[in-house]
Amino acid sequence: MLAQEFIPETQVFLDNTFVFVAAVLVVFMQVGFALVEAGLTRSKSVSNIMMKNLMDFSGGAIMFFLIGYSIAYGPEGNGFIAWGNWALSGGDGFDAAAIEVGGYTISTPVDFFFQMAFAAAAATIVSGAMAERTKFKSYFLYSLVITGVIYPIVVHWTWGGGWLSTFNDGLWTDFAGSSIVHMTGGVAALAGAIVLGPRLGKYGPDGKPRAILGHNIPFAVIGAFILLIGWFGFNPGSNLAATFPDVGNIAVTTVLSAAAGAVVAMGAIWIKSGKPDVAMAANGLLAGLVGITAGTAAVGNWGAIAIGVLSGAVVVGSVLFLDRIRIDDPVGAISVHGTCGALGTLLVGVFALEGSIISDGSFDLLFTQFVGVVAIAAFVFAASMALFLGIKYTVGLRVSPEEELEGLDILEHGAPGYNEDTAHITSGTAAGSAASKQAVSI
Repeated sequence: MLAQEFIPETQVFLDNTFVFVAAVLVVFMQVGFALVEAGLTRSKSVSNIMMKNLMDFSGGAIMFFLIGYSIAYGPEGNGFIAWGNWALSGGDGFDAAAIEVGGYTISTPVDFFFQMAFAAAAATIVSGAMAERTKFKSYFLYSLVITGVIYPIVVHWTWGGGWLSTFNDGLWTDFAGSSIVHMTGGVAALAGAIVLGPRLGKYGPDGKPRAILGHNIPFAVIGAFILLIGWFGFNPGSNLAATFPDVGNIAVTTVLSAAAGAVVAMGAIWIKSGKPDVAMAANGLLAGLVGITAGTAAVGNWGAIAIGVLSGAVVVGSVLFLDRIRIDDPVGAISVHGTCGALGTLLVGVFALEGSIISDGSFDLLFTQFVGVVAIAAFVFAASMALFLGIKYTVGLRVSPEEELEGLDILEHGAPGYNEDTAHITSGTAAGSAASKQAVSI
């Protein structure tokens, strides 16, 4: 009897602790996003980039608390949107009876924390595609809307029990968010980049793209590795329970796809340009991670490698294609998250161990995934275009050409991201004393 009482209570403790730690790892991904974006863009706007990432998390957390979590998971609603229990007003939501009947064991505060980290990640994806030319106040307004309304609606359709979760007998599969989180961010990024237009000097008079090099490749690679680490909260944490071997299997498929994506992207750009480009290889790593996120619990190890291979190849082609059609995405966010998010979601229908083309010769799962990808992409693109156009024609979306050329840091935030110390202090002289006083006052 004691064992029967102890084991369920211990599992509840383990599950809540596991999801809490996973949420911390997902929050830590904000550091990775910030470093990748900063590294792949120019130094004159690095403070602006850091501020956008800081506010994606901070403003996003407040909006998701106030309305977003309820729109996604509220107790009332329909197949499109939910509501009720605004600002977690329904209590902590912990149902002790769920232990006995085998229901969910994650308390509402822990679940909110985990889901909030996902919402902030979806918002941050857009920052890179709009880098170096967006007004901060306008970007902050967008960030509040996507975390408070647009992303939560997509979540309700799927994880929140909405129409897509029951479509075609409930076959829809997106375990950790290839489409729900990453494609949502990538499609919103596409809308933002289209409305903004390219950076000054990105395309020559002949229309051909010019390379605008990032200022810190070590930042970009370190950021990619931090995102890899955070993904072990993103994917295994989405199991919502500390059960093994499930968690271990998810971790294995995650790392295999990431590694395959990096290797293949490196090879693809090497063949194309004659050089193994570092930034493209890092984006290949991220493409493999995005691609596997939907099917990480549904595919086997070889399927994960195949998804990584395809994602690594496709991300290179997508980056080059967007450049060719004059959509300026400084960090490749649209390709990594949008293109590969859609691809990974579709590939569940090809490589899943059950119900897929390879396992059962069935196209039902692939069809369901296709409907979901199209529906989410269409909704997010329409909503994001309306949002960005509304911002453009009211408060304005893009900075002036003069501000863009000078960089966003000083004119938008009052200080450069990198401050070079120009005060040369000479000890024991009047000049040295004056310089010292000036340095202290600054």
